[in-house]
Amino acid sequence: MGNNAVKQHLDTAEKTGALQLCKQGLKEFPEHLLKLSKNLRTLDFSDNKIDHIPSNIGAFQQLKTVNLSNNRIDSLPNEIGNLKKLESLNLENNILTSLPPTLINLSHLRTINLSRNGFKKFPVELCQLKQLDGIDLSRNKITEIPATAAVCHTIELNLNQNQISTLPDCISDWPRLKVLRLEENCLEISALTPRIMKESKIALLAVEGNVFDMKAFNHVEGYDQIN
Repeated sequence: MGNNAVKQHLDTAEKTGALQLCKQGLKEFPEHLLKLSKNLRTLDFSDNKIDHIPSNIGAFQQLKTVNLSNNRIDSLPNEIGNLKKLESLNLENNILTSLPPTLINLSHLRTINLSRNGFKKFPVELCQLKQLDGIDLSRNKITEIPATAAVCHTIELNLNQNQISTLPDCISDWPRLKVLRLEENCLEISALTPRIMKESKIALLAVEGNVFDMKAFNHVEGYDQIN
């Protein structure tokens, strides 16, 4: 996309509060984007070649929706924690391996999509976000939910297609967790402990494609209370 076309999009976004520049071959955030910092509410740069989020992203404090899926981003700047009104963050199909500690400041974040990245460790920063309705960490390389994730406030957690073999009993203490997706991992049937099955708030537990027979799952203690 030529500079003139980008400028037209920027000019339009100044009036509408929404900027969409998908599939344009962008390698970086456009020049002069900062002039939209006071009124931009929606930013969609999905399906580009962006590998870096500039630190001045923190100036866009009216942003509610950010879509940077299908790019080449390998890290997030600390300044992303300044986006206090952000409700939806989509970073699917990038090369992230961790999140900055400032992410805990996104107190209005409701959904975050981190599917198809390079996470090997569960990002415990997400556990402190009390408004989260959905976390998508599918298609990563996560091996466990650590015991340090003592309380997480999400309603749905998608960990399909990871490498998880065990589950901590602290999941049963997560106050809002209703849907837990663990399809195509490395779970043994013993990971589904009585405490998780009986004491958690989980209403849907998806565990197809692990190392146990689904018939065995049907006989796990507490199965009737979840599915």
